[in-house]
Amino acid sequence: MNLNHWYEKAVNPDTYIESMNQHKASLLHIYDEFTPPEDTDFFEKLAEKNLRVIVLTEDWCGDAMLNIPILIRLAEQARMSVRMLLRDENLELMDQYLTNGKSRSIPIFIFIDEAGNEIAKWGPRAKTIQEFVDNSRNNLPSKEAEDYEEKSKEMFMFMTKSYRDNTDFWKEVYNSLKKTLQKTL
Repeated sequence: MNLNHWYEKAVNPDTYIESMNQHKASLLHIYDEFTPPEDTDFFEKLAEKNLRVIVLTEDWCGDAMLNIPILIRLAEQARMSVRMLLRDENLELMDQYLTNGKSRSIPIFIFIDEAGNEIAKWGPRAKTIQEFVDNSRNNLPSKEAEDYEEKSKEMFMFMTKSYRDNTDFWKEVYNSLKKTLQKTL
């Protein structure tokens, strides 16, 4: 299946968001609170490319909760259509976009042109966010430790709250997306 077929199979962001159970409120909070910078020249040049975006995601993913609303705001400015596919129902596509060649990390944003050619790929995290995640994981006890499960849950709760409330993270995601897309202009 070529990327145009995957795009046609995907649902619009509103349909995806309405179906969410786990991170819907936080995703909408970020969407409501994030305003892209005044990058008029960048947005106009990007709009001229007539790109569309396929997003591989899942509701349970905190990274998707953070990144998707930033992408949607950017896409609105650049007049890009965004469509969502659930990772676990679309492994044939997901397995073409493995992180480090082995991990089904999400979200993955696939930017395509009108012919369905991949123009750029982004995900699952901005570099600074990856460093935050790595540092958080490095502070966990070993998996054999008695309190590993408890500490792991605490870490994920802290990370989710940080994603939701740390506006510097939002800016990092935006800047990372912008950097990737500027290479296509």
